[in-house]
Amino acid sequence: MKSWQGIIHYPLGERGLKPRRSGITMVIDKGLGMRELKDLLEVAGNYLDFLKLGFGTPALYSEEYLKAKIDLCRKYDVKIYPGGTFMEVALLQGRYEAFLTRIKELGFNTIEISDGTITLDHKIRQYCIKRAAGEGLTVLTELGKKDAKVNPDISDLLKQADHDLAAGAWKVIMEARESGKGIGIYDMNGEILEEKLEDFIMGIGDLTSIIWEAPLKNQQVEMITRFGSDVNLGNIQPNELMSLEALRTGLRGDTLRLVLRQQEAAIVGK
Repeated sequence: MKSWQGIIHYPLGERGLKPRRSGITMVIDKGLGMRELKDLLEVAGNYLDFLKLGFGTPALYSEEYLKAKIDLCRKYDVKIYPGGTFMEVALLQGRYEAFLTRIKELGFNTIEISDGTITLDHKIRQYCIKRAAGEGLTVLTELGKKDAKVNPDISDLLKQADHDLAAGAWKVIMEARESGKGIGIYDMNGEILEEKLEDFIMGIGDLTSIIWEAPLKNQQVEMITRFGSDVNLGNIQPNELMSLEALRTGLRGDTLRLVLRQQEAAIVGK
C-alpha cells in the first residue's frame, strides 16, 4: 500500500505498471556497487525499466559480480544491458557472434545496437538487429553520433529509425550522451533545438517508439510538458530516478504547474 493512499493522489495521474510500453525510464550505471544498486532497486525499482551499463564497463567487472548485478535487476523486473559502445567494440574486433553468445550466457535479456563512434554499413546494422532479435533479446538501437561535430540530418535519422524498427528493434534511442549538450536535438547549453525536434516529431509517427536521452532536469521537464508523463526518457542518473518520477506524476513544482494551468484554463472557459 502506498504511504499516502486515499489522502493524496498524483496530480498528473497514476503511472502504468511494469512491464510498460510507454513512460519508460532508462538509468545509466557508470559503476554502481551491489549495495548501491540494491538500495536503488528497493527504493525505486517500480519506476525503473532499463539499466544501461555505460560505455565498456561490463568488461571491467568480474564474471561473478556482473552476473550478480544482472540477477538482482531481473528480480526487480528491470532489464539490464551493456551500452552500445561496448557492442561497437565487439563489432570492430569482429566478435559480434561471440558477443551475442556471451550476453546470453551472462543472463542479459537486452542489447543496444549503435554506431555512435564507428560507422556501420546499413546491411550490417540490419543483420545485427535481426540476429539479436532472433536470439530472443529485446533490441534497442541508438540514433546519432557521439561527436558533436558530426550531426546527421533529421531525414537520415528518421530513415534509420524506420529501418531499425522494421528489422526488429523494440525502441529507438535518440542520442544525447550523458552530458545532454551539443548532441542530437540539444544545443551546447542543453536546450532543445526546436526546429530539429519538430522535424523529427513530424516524421516519426509513433512517439512511443522513441526513448529520448534527457540527462538534464530542464530537458526532462520540457519533454514531460510536451508529450506527457508517459514519454520515454533515458540516460537518467541513478540519484535522479526518484526526482524524475516526481516530475512525471506532478509531485514537483516544475510539472505541478501544468495542473495549475489546466485548472486556470478550465475556470476561464466557464
